[in-house]
Amino acid sequence: MKQGMQVGGDAFRSDLPRRHRVGRIWAAVFQASTLVGIIALSALLYTIVNQSFGLVAIENTVDPATLAVDGVPLDDLSHDQLVSILQAHVSVGLMRRLENDQPFAQRSRENVLTLLYERVVQPQVVEAWLLSESLLSRDQIEAWVAAERPAARLQFRSWLTLDFVRRPQSSQPLIAGVRTALLGSLWMITLTMAVAFPIGVGAAVYLEEYAPSNLLTRIIQTNISNLAGVPSIIYGMLGLAIFVRGLEPLTSGAVFGLTDPTTTNGRTILSASLTLALLVLPLLIINSQEAIRAVPTSLRHASYGLGATKWQTTWHHVLPSALPGIMTGTILAMSRAIGETAPLVVVGAATFISFDPDSPFSRFTVLPIQIYQWTTRPQSEFRHIAAAAIMVLLALLLSLNASAILLRNRSSRRI
Repeated sequence: MKQGMQVGGDAFRSDLPRRHRVGRIWAAVFQASTLVGIIALSALLYTIVNQSFGLVAIENTVDPATLAVDGVPLDDLSHDQLVSILQAHVSVGLMRRLENDQPFAQRSRENVLTLLYERVVQPQVVEAWLLSESLLSRDQIEAWVAAERPAARLQFRSWLTLDFVRRPQSSQPLIAGVRTALLGSLWMITLTMAVAFPIGVGAAVYLEEYAPSNLLTRIIQTNISNLAGVPSIIYGMLGLAIFVRGLEPLTSGAVFGLTDPTTTNGRTILSASLTLALLVLPLLIINSQEAIRAVPTSLRHASYGLGATKWQTTWHHVLPSALPGIMTGTILAMSRAIGETAPLVVVGAATFISFDPDSPFSRFTVLPIQIYQWTTRPQSEFRHIAAAAIMVLLALLLSLNASAILLRNRSSRRI
């Protein structure tokens, strides 16, 4: 027996260098993978920041100073004065179309001023440069503007500003903003999670705590897992068939008398939110099930031993213990929903809309669609505002995730 143990020990010691060598190789592979990921992320952030700032050469079609009224600059005029100037400088057909989109009496002063700059002043970006070019080649850029575009003014511009966040969309990149798309994204993600969270957690509780272990339950579980991998465009087609067309009186608001059934349709925020709720439901259910399954069985038995019912055990002990894991799944689901584009295009999100959504039955657009629409434009300046919009989307996503993480941590401390 001692001889066998000695032989086994010799074999172990002789194999030890090889095992250490294999371990070092895999450690190097993992370190290289991490380094590649860091480099890719750094390149992405550099590209976004490089396009969000830089020099621009700007020319106005109409000098804003010529539109002043009694010495009052254009930016300081009242709502009615701005409407009068706009009416005097654009065609009757355009005024009628703008009035049909949203009556001028309901438009804010800032909205009318944006329209005036867009339709009358018409500032044009004749050339734009990246941040790296602006810092390293400023002398050459100034010489080019002086020689080729003497009427243009050269200025260093941050495409990402508070005004960019506050302004509505526009066909002119200098006055375009993401307020409409940002509000649309907030409306959409709020309604999506309000629908998906209770349904997803409720389904997970039933499948883990109440459903019998039989063939039907296994079939349901298998289909939920399969639905988590279905392409998002399929959910868009489902939403188009059910929410936009099948439930149009409900999703358009006509059944509540809130909209005119002859001029509205189901392509609204509500339809988009319900579609995305279906999209993230499998992810929410699976993550919530894993969190509930991780709660020790002994905790349930202790509760039953003290006379608690199954529902009391689930509500007061299982769910609070599983809440951190459930919130992690909610963060993942929210992150996926806020970045989706394909199902929203199918459901009917607008690529250009100049008025803010004010209810679940409004027409809408969202930040990912706005970014896509700007990146497809041939003018280089639209890629600059697309980069700025990406930073707004990242800030929104990080803010929502941070809020969810704070809630998760607070619930963890209470357990």
